[in-house]
Amino acid sequence: MYPSSLLDTDILSELFKGHNLVKNKAAEYIAEHERLTISHITKYEILKGLKAKKAHKQIEAFNKFCMSNNVLPLSDNAIVKAADIYASLKEQGTIISDGDILVAAIAITNNLALITNNTNHFSRIKELQLDNWKI
Repeated sequence: MYPSSLLDTDILSELFKGHNLVKNKAAEYIAEHERLTISHITKYEILKGLKAKKAHKQIEAFNKFCMSNNVLPLSDNAIVKAADIYASLKEQGTIISDGDILVAAIAITNNLALITNNTNHFSRIKELQLDNWKI
């Protein structure tokens, strides 16, 4: 039912906030795939927010989440793909943030769909398969 997927930071945040639709879709995904998958970019984005708030209990819970799920690194292939994506978007005049480009590149190089609520930005990347668990 669900293709193998990478969760973007915004969807992961909604999951942690207890958004019902996101929670239900995550549970269905886990039933099929056993684990969720995020990138090191998303791990950084979540941790920087939690550390800035000094949210120690949330940091501990997030670290446990990371240990029991998949956290994909930024590989050399993903860096090359990100540079290609950046060049293409720059040529089109539709640049998005470096973080979003890196997340997209990690998804593409690992043959994963990207689960995000930020489809406006990510839809500019033609080869990226998208899904939105908030709708």
